[in-house]
Amino acid sequence: MFFLVLAGVLWGAGGLSGSLLGLQTGLDPLAVAAYRLLIGGAIATLALGTRLKRLPRTAAAIRRLFAAGALLAVFQASYFGAVAMTSVSLATLVTIGSVPVIVAAVTAVRERKAPTRRTALCVALAVSGLAMLAGMPSTRDTWHTVAGVALSLAAGTGFAAFTLVNRRPVAGLSNGVTTGLGLLVGGILLLPAALPLGMAIPLTPQVVLTAVFLGTVPTAIAYGAYFAGLQHVSPVAAALSAMLEPLTATVLSVTFFHDRLGAVGIVGAVLLGVALVVNYSAQSGSADGEPALPAEAPDAEVRS
Repeated sequence: MFFLVLAGVLWGAGGLSGSLLGLQTGLDPLAVAAYRLLIGGAIATLALGTRLKRLPRTAAAIRRLFAAGALLAVFQASYFGAVAMTSVSLATLVTIGSVPVIVAAVTAVRERKAPTRRTALCVALAVSGLAMLAGMPSTRDTWHTVAGVALSLAAGTGFAAFTLVNRRPVAGLSNGVTTGLGLLVGGILLLPAALPLGMAIPLTPQVVLTAVFLGTVPTAIAYGAYFAGLQHVSPVAAALSAMLEPLTATVLSVTFFHDRLGAVGIVGAVLLGVALVVNYSAQSGSADGEPALPAEAPDAEVRS
């Protein structure tokens, strides 16, 4: 569970550093997302060094890398589209709140059994806490709200699919390779939408430092940690770790930017924390945990 907790906490710095990069450069949020995936993918790939030479050239590996990148691109593009249509709070509430619900529903259908009472309780507490933490979102007209919620659900579905698809390892494909190349693929897929919006940035020390931090800490390291922990717990437990992102972001905002958190928000943060503690204690005690899944059987090697 350590790696999933680490991923959730590090993701919490992504929103703040991404917003800072946008303020420093005037970039559209979608362009910031593209930079985040591209820089994170480049850093993670460079860190692999000679291990890239052992990259399996099988159809299963190629499918997995493309799926990871495509789902990350869908998640990022849909989320930032939802923010533009509505607000950060509503987009975060619907996106992050829908992920464990979707994962729990798909898992129940796939395994043909209802979620355990502990799982249902954790999801209910987490979603309720997130709603209270986000507060009453300010929205625009009805059309923008409906469109924003639809995009938020698309983002949540994308991340839920990302969690479910990547839970089973592919033979010969390490977590590091999946992280690095998956992020690169996602960033490349975002370029057709991001380039027309403008991606030129001033190469000042402050901008470069912010961009490198965004690509390294809440992206390359965070997604690497998520991949490392994903295959050793239940899908719902992995999805719930994403709830740490808004909780961490709130703590950082209160600590460093002196934002005020009302009584309802404090109760929401406590509920969210309780849900995560109950979930993680269950996984640590192996009550609801699951062993690591076997790798997919390798397909025939793909020749160039």
